[in-house]
Amino acid sequence: MLNVPSQSFPAPSSQQRVSSEGRSKVPLKPGRSLMDWIRMTKSGKDLTGLKGRLIEVTEEELKKHNKKDDCWICIRGCVYNVSPYMEYHPGGEDELMRAAGSDGTDLFDQVHRWVNYESMLKECLIGRMAVKPTVPKDYHEEKKILNGMLPKSQVTDTLAKEGPISPSYDWFQTASLVTIVIYTKQKDLKLDSVIVDHQYDSFRAETIIKDYSYLIHIELSHEIQEDFSVRVIQNVGKIEIALKKKENTSWECLGRPLENHNSFVPKKDAGLYYRKCQLISKEDVTHDTKLFCLMLPPGTHLQVPTGQHVYLKLTITGTEIVKPYTPVSDSLLPEFKEPGFPDNRYIYFLIKIYPAGLFTPELDQLQIGDLVSVSSPEGSFKIPQELEDLFLLAAGTGFTPMVKILNYALINMSSLRKVKLMFFNKTEDDIIWRSQLEKLAFNDKSVEDEERPLSPLLDDWL
Repeated sequence: MLNVPSQSFPAPSSQQRVSSEGRSKVPLKPGRSLMDWIRMTKSGKDLTGLKGRLIEVTEEELKKHNKKDDCWICIRGCVYNVSPYMEYHPGGEDELMRAAGSDGTDLFDQVHRWVNYESMLKECLIGRMAVKPTVPKDYHEEKKILNGMLPKSQVTDTLAKEGPISPSYDWFQTASLVTIVIYTKQKDLKLDSVIVDHQYDSFRAETIIKDYSYLIHIELSHEIQEDFSVRVIQNVGKIEIALKKKENTSWECLGRPLENHNSFVPKKDAGLYYRKCQLISKEDVTHDTKLFCLMLPPGTHLQVPTGQHVYLKLTITGTEIVKPYTPVSDSLLPEFKEPGFPDNRYIYFLIKIYPAGLFTPELDQLQIGDLVSVSSPEGSFKIPQELEDLFLLAAGTGFTPMVKILNYALINMSSLRKVKLMFFNKTEDDIIWRSQLEKLAFNDKSVEDEERPLSPLLDDWL
């Protein structure tokens, strides 16, 4: 059912218009946009008050700088003077002051860990936190080599006791193949839980297990071909990654461990990983919204789980700008799908272009063949396996998360009997994929036969 209410929703006095504890934006003064901040950072003005010096900051010193006109914040060991940034912060000064004179890493991660603060605040860098003396750790056991690899997972101390059991891995070879086997001990694992990136001699395989990340990161001892296969054996929780050798020679070891190899940490502590994807096509969907198609690198296996998002990163006037977007299918209906575009190589985005914006005009100016950095998936949304009724509420480009949910539900949920979509738009011209929605509502006979009807669009759009 595609419904449009006859009056303003929510009502002006409704509590639904009031922000709760979630992230909110505040009106900024004229001349305080993101582009204005970028200009400020490139003006040569001393934004630290230290005339270019970097210092080592103790906890006691950090605590002293806790006022709006003298505000230092620590993020991941680096200390920044954020006083000059106060008036430019979209979340307002009060939000920044929550971390004044303290370590704001956890608060930053809760609100917007995807923001590239290193680039945004690089001219505000005061220095690093002073490290307290610690007793050196005994690494004798970790230096033992088994087939050239570290034998045990480097499980962090922060891993909760009730968390999942740490995975392990092994490898074996034939004359033409090297197969890496990951034993997750989780029987509900899916193919979209595994992300593989191979570039030159660097091999990176991340497995998402509940809210944790298990990483294999190695410099391979020999060259491999670009194409590889990833297979998940669900009933035993095993992952097999088959790599094709460039030369049929025997490998004495898999390779050399790289940063964070064989680590198992909470996903929020794992950090974002980006790979460069190529713009293949962009086409108009409405007067201000376009469908972008990006192609993954040949050495990447990445499938974005339903309901999750990724971050797109562009460098604009020397500053890295990052924005979150939810990938969509290339269409709602099979007859609208692009021929010859396999789903596992391409990622699609429905993006509204804001002429006065900073990020989307730059994205729109990209030429076919240009590169865009795309992160690994983020998000905690889990779609239920069985549903009888599904109600979807969307407005404008907020429709994008609904595309894959709708596709998944209609194809995979045999128990589903009714789907309702309430889709708010300013005008009829703003309706994304209107013809496809109408066809889905009127023409899908299998949906009607299985009592999963979608009603037609109404004429009284806002």
